[in-house]
Amino acid sequence: MNDIFTFLILTLFVIMSPGIDTALITKRTMADGQTGGYKMALGLASGSLVHTLAATFGLSALLLQSALAFEIVKYAGAIYLMYLGISAFLSKKNNTASPQKEEKSKETSAFRQGLVSNVLNPKVAVFFLTFLPQFIQSDQNVTLQLLLMGITYTILAITWFFVFVFFINYLRKWLTTPSVQRFMDKATGVVLIGFGLKLAFEKHK
Repeated sequence: MNDIFTFLILTLFVIMSPGIDTALITKRTMADGQTGGYKMALGLASGSLVHTLAATFGLSALLLQSALAFEIVKYAGAIYLMYLGISAFLSKKNNTASPQKEEKSKETSAFRQGLVSNVLNPKVAVFFLTFLPQFIQSDQNVTLQLLLMGITYTILAITWFFVFVFFINYLRKWLTTPSVQRFMDKATGVVLIGFGLKLAFEKHK
């Protein structure tokens, strides 16, 4: 029981700590409102499920053992994050675009961006492989335990993300004023580029 409580507390601490997910969700909610923020959150959570399955069935272990595989995924994720960051930093509002077309584009890209960003981040795979095993009971079904912990992590993450989006949306009117939005776009861009560079220089251990 103590292990379960400790797992839940540490998981919440990790989820609520500012990071790539927070930056992506903040930017998407500011740009698209609650709908975009929720879709980004669902994409990120789906990425966590992918890593849960990978860790459970040994793919993540294989990734960590193979320096080449790690490097390929690492650089792909780093490039994608820097692409998102540069896009945010250089973003300019185009008021001539069709509202219907713009909204459709946002709806189709929010979930995908969250999913791709999470899946291509080997740091998430490392986290699942190093964090979850600490709470495994060796005398019980290891595969089932990993699945349950991964699903629990995803549920807690999506809950926190939705609450975060809900409150961010209240501040959206102020956050989306031209001056504030320009500042936030550039700040978010710098954060994402920074995470991308950090990921690119992460050494395989």
